[in-house]
Amino acid sequence: MVSRADRSRFAEWLWTVDHYLLAAFVLLMIAGVVLSFAASPPVAERIGLDTFYFVKRQSLFLIPSLVIMLSGSLMSPRLVRRVALAVFIVSIILLVATLFVGFEVKGSRRWIYLAGFSLQPSEMLKPSLIVLVAFLLSESGRRREVPGSMFAIMLFGISAVLLIAQPDFGQTMLLGMTWAALFFLNGLPWYAIAGMGVVGLMGLSAAYLWLPHVTARVDRFLDPSSGDTFQVDTAREAFLAGGWFGRGPGEGTVKRILPDSHTDFVFAVVGEEFGVIACLLLVMLFAFVVVRGFIHASRDHDAFSRLATAGLTVLFGLQASINLAVNLNLIPPKGMTLPFISYGGSSLLSSAMMAGFILALTRRRPRPSSSDVVTVSRLSPSSLM
Repeated sequence: MVSRADRSRFAEWLWTVDHYLLAAFVLLMIAGVVLSFAASPPVAERIGLDTFYFVKRQSLFLIPSLVIMLSGSLMSPRLVRRVALAVFIVSIILLVATLFVGFEVKGSRRWIYLAGFSLQPSEMLKPSLIVLVAFLLSESGRRREVPGSMFAIMLFGISAVLLIAQPDFGQTMLLGMTWAALFFLNGLPWYAIAGMGVVGLMGLSAAYLWLPHVTARVDRFLDPSSGDTFQVDTAREAFLAGGWFGRGPGEGTVKRILPDSHTDFVFAVVGEEFGVIACLLLVMLFAFVVVRGFIHASRDHDAFSRLATAGLTVLFGLQASINLAVNLNLIPPKGMTLPFISYGGSSLLSSAMMAGFILALTRRRPRPSSSDVVTVSRLSPSSLM
């Protein structure tokens, strides 16, 4: 046991971190590895790899992900901003490099090899951009001379251009919605919100008209007879086969013909082998993180921490919601992973970074007492230098 009188950094972290959020993130990490045993072996066998190839790699990335999450949770809000800036700069450099030296998968250049591992820079970009935008908006609210909104628009514009160039419309849309949510939470006037909505609709229309793969996906969603819908049809069949309680671990058969069962459609495998009840429990775990994150944000008196916590929570919740909606055929398919659950080292590391930032920003921090405020207000400016 650690005494409350202990003033070590570990003791301070232990008594200030949100234990429920921490437990939820750890449960999601463990669930990701456990579910990879169910979802990934058929894919590995289908492409001629060792049966547990993806399981081993997911477990390999679990250790650095835990380190990233726990290290991130130890940070102060100021350090969170600095780390986010460093990650953002590196991510932008890697995104540019990916366009030239990255390898192509299904017509997109989204990955680059580093030290023998494939990395998707856009995954690291997401949490870092949201933290920086939250900082810029909070600074513009605190100091009117700071053009925070303009810089926030510039950062998103640079990121969006690089993502569309890959092309990666799904990540662009996810970042765009989260970015717009931050402006809304910061008190954007209604006419400006309407303007952003019009710009968003224009962007969606342009993507549909000019990006062939977006056009094909939307057309297949609206009219299944217009193209190949094998993956979404198979996912729906997996849910129906599982029923309420599932067929049992390792007993699924539909998953064996589901192409992306270990990544984008892992939720369908959960439905087949563990049933609707398990799916609902997993959704409740994601919902718990989102609700608790918003509760913390609503109670935080620091503008940056409030906006950053809310923005990261929106990002986490939107990404999970998009993946779940695709699995249930509620929206057109997108290459969006389920945080902590889907296979992918970049996705797991990014989710861990997001979780670390959230845990750091939601830690209990002492609030200044009224007597402290009065004392500070009586000090002359020269005494504060």
